[in-house]
Amino acid sequence: MATVLIVEDDPINLRVFSKILTKRGGLDVQGTEDVEEVMQAAQAGTVDVILMDVSLAHSVYQGKAVDGIAITQMLKANPQTANLPILLVTAHAMEGDKESFLKQSGADGYISKPVVDHQEFVNRIIQLLPKE
Repeated sequence: MATVLIVEDDPINLRVFSKILTKRGGLDVQGTEDVEEVMQAAQAGTVDVILMDVSLAHSVYQGKAVDGIAITQMLKANPQTANLPILLVTAHAMEGDKESFLKQSGADGYISKPVVDHQEFVNRIIQLLPKE
């Protein structure tokens, strides 16, 4: 079963996304906002897709505050984790944000919150899963 790592600082969003992905998508879900955990899971190959919140309020890595863009940049810059699909998730859905965030981060896609079409949300994630 494919595993989605949700990097999210809002426990309600984490719970909603988890429920949608497990019930509709049949996916295994993990959640954290601990950057060390994200890096370890990515490097260990235990996750198949990462859902990355852009605005992480409490995330710190090596003593510095980091957001989802910075974490995505680190993962994409590391040859070991560069091919891991990452979907940015954000409530910042102003004109031009999508293109700007994707360009800055190197992420594989973008979903704006709130997620209205649950099946489309699941389909977007399933499309990024490695093909068997």
